[in-house]
Amino acid sequence: MSNALEEGLDVQLDFDKVAKIGRAGHQVVPVVLQDADSGAVLFIGYANEEAYRETLARGSAVLYSTSRETIWHKGATSGDVLEIVDVAVNCEQNSLLYRVRKAGSGVCHTKEGSGATRQTCYYRTVTDADTLRFG
Repeated sequence: MSNALEEGLDVQLDFDKVAKIGRAGHQVVPVVLQDADSGAVLFIGYANEEAYRETLARGSAVLYSTSRETIWHKGATSGDVLEIVDVAVNCEQNSLLYRVRKAGSGVCHTKEGSGATRQTCYYRTVTDADTLRFG
């Protein structure tokens, strides 16, 4: 991913993301990862059946990367593991909610200006249809 996408203030929403997943044939459901204590949404990921089962077996978040086409255990390289508090399924059984507790220093793969791992992947807010701001 480009620095402009992750650190820029221009809106560059990927409205084709779900269609790309479908065209690639990925059999996944969206996963909302939420801090169990604060209620903050940390990020959205995807799980295939293997990642879902591995999450339950490990007791920590395991997801499926649609871009890398592989299973990834959140925090395996960064140390920012997300321990599962509980898993919920929506009414149509087409998405999951993982309520988690951080076992590391942050969540996002991006860093603050200080070099610290960001606490959520939602670190910018929309000011208008084309512009973002930090915080």
